[in-house]
Amino acid sequence: MTLTAPDPRQLPLSALLSQVLVAFTIEFDNEAERHIPHRTSDHGGTAGGVWLVSMAMWLNCMRYAGEEPITVAELGRLARTHTNVGGMRRWGYITAKASPADRRVNPPEADLLVRARSKGRAAAEIWEPLTTVIEERWRDRYGAGELALLQDRLRAVCSQLDGSLPDCLPILRYGLFSAPNALPDKRQRTAGSGDEVAQPAGAEAVRELPLPWLVAKALLALAIEFELEAKVSLAIAANVLRLVDEEGTRVKDLPVQSGVSPEGLAMATGYLHTRGLAVFEAGPPGQRWKVVRLTQAGRRTADACTKLLTAIEDRWHARYGTATITGLRAALEPLIGGSGDGKSPLSAAIEPYPDGWRASVRRPETLPHYPMVLHRGGYPDGS
Repeated sequence: MTLTAPDPRQLPLSALLSQVLVAFTIEFDNEAERHIPHRTSDHGGTAGGVWLVSMAMWLNCMRYAGEEPITVAELGRLARTHTNVGGMRRWGYITAKASPADRRVNPPEADLLVRARSKGRAAAEIWEPLTTVIEERWRDRYGAGELALLQDRLRAVCSQLDGSLPDCLPILRYGLFSAPNALPDKRQRTAGSGDEVAQPAGAEAVRELPLPWLVAKALLALAIEFELEAKVSLAIAANVLRLVDEEGTRVKDLPVQSGVSPEGLAMATGYLHTRGLAVFEAGPPGQRWKVVRLTQAGRRTADACTKLLTAIEDRWHARYGTATITGLRAALEPLIGGSGDGKSPLSAAIEPYPDGWRASVRRPETLPHYPMVLHRGGYPDGS
């Protein structure tokens, strides 16, 4: 699977972080698919297996769900973000039931007791060591010294970030926003109000964190800062607004250009349409494809988002130190492009096994500039 190598110097920091996280996640998922008895709608599987899901669902659910029941609220507290309880129940990983002592007819979801099913526990045993396995592959592939340097620079940033950030990106809510889903209930009410100061994680808390968790924390912190000021989510700005203009773009071209699934793009373009930022139009006579085009308001929003990303990166230089942010970019850029052959080094990370489901779908030309983690299973490209 060959990705076109962009000029990483032209990409915002958020896109560099995103492409590394997405590539790591896809490699993690491809390996998990080989070992977890599973089923899918279009690509076969094992009868009676769990429905296949992505790394995010391990980190926001099955890492904490076990034989002993815990409430949904406690699960969210441990993961520091929410999970798709209904989905994980339907897909065979957990049970979620009211406590026998709870006499209410319809208790709120937060009070339901979650317990891992035997199939879910078996999947968790396979997921648990995979982060270390994929990290070791990346050291062999990209260089142990280079990966150690990247992790050191990520730790320098993450040690100064809010200690309550989760170890994964949250499932995106309506409008594909990250921020409210990433914050505990109290901070959801006060985010941006100045009433509460986030406590830095500190160097000790991030010292042993693996690469994808560090990348997710840095990327999520950047997204939260962006979304507290922008009119649209970073997922929409990065994956749609940067590709669409007033002339229009064929809807069917967007999945390849963005690296995002058609389902994820349908949510994004639909949101833009309802906000008057984009319109859909028919293609030329005799053609069945549609065009999505930005309105003038959409163009202004896109321009504002580009400027805001630049401003945030400038703020990070001032806040965390120019040497730290410049060094972080310098460690990320060789993973994205610049090899001289037009092929991104991350191509090797996302190469599917011949019998994997990704081997049978159309190959992207790029990876998302912001992960599209949806309720559908947490895949980083919205699959």
